[in-house]
Amino acid sequence: MRGMAIVMALIILAPYAGEGTIHNSVTKNVENDLLAGGWIEEIDGIKILHISGTNYEMGYQHGYLLRNESRENLRAILNDASKYGFTRQKLLQMWNITKDYIPQEYIQELHGLADGAGVSFEEVAAAYMAIISWGAKCFGIAMWGNATKDGKLYFFRSFDLPMDMTDPLTGKRMHDNAVLIVRKPENGYASITPSIAGSLHGGGGFNEVGITIGMHTSPSHDYTFRGIPAVFRVQQVLDHASNIEQAVRYLVTNRTAGWTFIVADEKLGYAVETTASHYYAGTFNDSVESTSPFWEIKDVVRRTNFFIAPELAATQRPHYNPAGIKGFMRIFKGEPYFVIWRSYKVMSELIEKNYGSFDLNTSMQLFQRGYRGDTDLMLKILIKLAKGTSFNRAWNMWVACPENGDIVVSFAHGNKIAFDMPYHYFNLYKLLNEP
Repeated sequence: MRGMAIVMALIILAPYAGEGTIHNSVTKNVENDLLAGGWIEEIDGIKILHISGTNYEMGYQHGYLLRNESRENLRAILNDASKYGFTRQKLLQMWNITKDYIPQEYIQELHGLADGAGVSFEEVAAAYMAIISWGAKCFGIAMWGNATKDGKLYFFRSFDLPMDMTDPLTGKRMHDNAVLIVRKPENGYASITPSIAGSLHGGGGFNEVGITIGMHTSPSHDYTFRGIPAVFRVQQVLDHASNIEQAVRYLVTNRTAGWTFIVADEKLGYAVETTASHYYAGTFNDSVESTSPFWEIKDVVRRTNFFIAPELAATQRPHYNPAGIKGFMRIFKGEPYFVIWRSYKVMSELIEKNYGSFDLNTSMQLFQRGYRGDTDLMLKILIKLAKGTSFNRAWNMWVACPENGDIVVSFAHGNKIAFDMPYHYFNLYKLLNEP
């Protein structure tokens, strides 16, 4: 999957025109003003970054308060990208194609991040293009109504990337710079997201009006850089969407490459799939959800790293059905979709087996077990064989109830994947009310 993204990116690179290095010339008095709305605290061993104000101010607070960690992660991203042929120059070529489509508020936030961390803007821009190229593998589920114990909506997300992405200078692993970000934009909704230093978000989170989002890479031959990269469309959802219709609109407008999303309000979840030319958005009872071998589960939507809508699937893989012996045999031809299918199948069967019993605690306990293969021997073997890749290598796992602001989260540490780590409880509204 990663190789496909690299080839597609290199094909359409335009001639490089430099953005220009941005040096941090902020005076001490101005710096104090910029930092006034940001601080870091630690609760239960988890680092929590509070940022607020304009986008530039939030970026500056992030970069300054997590300066060492942000620098380590930026270097780690660029070092990892270079292994796959993405030099900084090529990444900046990609940036120069897409930058005119990105909302200025987020470009300003990246400038703030660079200034606060004391690095060049090019380093940040290149790193964000590298993030777009490898994406986040991940898994997302929304459950509500009959599927949950109390009828409330619960949202599960796993953020998956290889466990060996390290800073070449310090040897620090990226996932060891984990942080919970509490964000209060001047012109937008407050939100919370489990993330890593240097990243606007960890591919998802939820905001103060109950909109929840998670993103997952889904490779496609139908792509463009002339649009808003998904990492910024997710931020638009968190910052500006007040209902499910607005959230879906942000995700399907100015599309770029292959992604799937789970997005929800406090009562209903949608699955969204996008490529440059196509999109699908539907809830559990849409006919697409029952396209064989996939199947509908009442009051549940779930997605991982392949398309289910046939029109989008045709832009991704030559064989629609990833299941069965034929799907298994295609592993040896370099097609990964049987492996991904197995994870989808196991998690779906776990939901069905425990249908109607899900709450915050039950969801986290069961999904940790399912995601590490405890309920399926074949999945457990596939996870072990996939060591060194991102498959089911969770940097963080979380379950949220957007209706009351509760979130439970586990973070990977060292060699331990998030599904083997203890979890921690927080509440968005309590965190927002802290001084």
